[in-house]
Amino acid sequence: MKKHNFYAGPSILSQYTIKNTADAVLNFADTGLSILEVSHRSKEFQAVIDEAMELVKELLDVPAGYHVVFVGGGASTQFAMVPFNLLKKKAAYLDTGVWAHKAIKEAKLFGEVDVVASSEADNYTYIPKDYVIPADADYFHFTTNNTIYGTELRKDPDSPVPLVADMSSDIFSRPIDVAKYDLIYAGAQKNLAPAGVTIVIVKEDALGKVDRPIPTMLNYLTHTSKGSMFNTPPVLPIYSALQTLKYYKQLGGVAEIEKVCVAKAAKLYDAIDSSRMFVGTANADDRSIMNVCFVMKPEYKELESEFVSFAQSQGIVGIKGHRSVGGFRASIYNAMPMESVEFLTACMKEFEDKH
Repeated sequence: MKKHNFYAGPSILSQYTIKNTADAVLNFADTGLSILEVSHRSKEFQAVIDEAMELVKELLDVPAGYHVVFVGGGASTQFAMVPFNLLKKKAAYLDTGVWAHKAIKEAKLFGEVDVVASSEADNYTYIPKDYVIPADADYFHFTTNNTIYGTELRKDPDSPVPLVADMSSDIFSRPIDVAKYDLIYAGAQKNLAPAGVTIVIVKEDALGKVDRPIPTMLNYLTHTSKGSMFNTPPVLPIYSALQTLKYYKQLGGVAEIEKVCVAKAAKLYDAIDSSRMFVGTANADDRSIMNVCFVMKPEYKELESEFVSFAQSQGIVGIKGHRSVGGFRASIYNAMPMESVEFLTACMKEFEDKH
């Protein structure tokens, strides 16, 4: 039975990435060695990381004066690294979900944090709009896509201060004006590679401005000065990331990927909005094109577990919603084919007709 993978992360990867990575596990770059055992100092792997960094710059149109680095620790480590390196006195944060909330908690260890707005009182069902970014903040931090609640900020905001964004779950799904940002970070396990590596795009001029001593491994300058090779990097995920980046280039780049992502999301949201049984949970204006969250209408609430079981019997996996929201979540990242979205909507209709 064909599987349709809607897990939120680690999540679906393209067959191009999986096949090429699998081949490299057996024989990397005709070295007769596995990518799992090759030295990260070898010329073959140096070529991998160099090409990966250049493709990130090409696909996102990264301007001069920025570094692209690959680091370990996941986006959660970035919650601390960002203020450690950038927060001098005060930072502004937008609270739009669990991950933004965790980033705020870490930033408070390093200085004053101004939470300019929050949608927590409404269970993060929308992105706040009417807020003021303080002009004296060192930076303004926000999370572009909220995987748990299915909301997304799809426009690079205007700001009187430098921008910092966690783009873990929607990077490479739309063009970005990188020049607006001092720093962008993203865990790989949604739209790039297996878990284990985080991509950071950082403006060179933003670094080295704080007075506090920074531990070596938590200092961005450590990684930018050594091209991500200060210590042993996550070799396998970086190799997989390169395959994904090459695949994205073959697809025509980020602008073309965005068109497909928008179409997939529209297909699924249309099915939800026209349903007699299902209803979306996020504000319609703020809906994510990466994570579609929905529940049963109150009169059908008792059927939620039955629908999950039905979906699983059809080969649909990862559809159950996060425990803090309940219901269902269909994560339709870049690698998700339209065929799987159509299959899910057909299953929803079949289940609805049956009941």
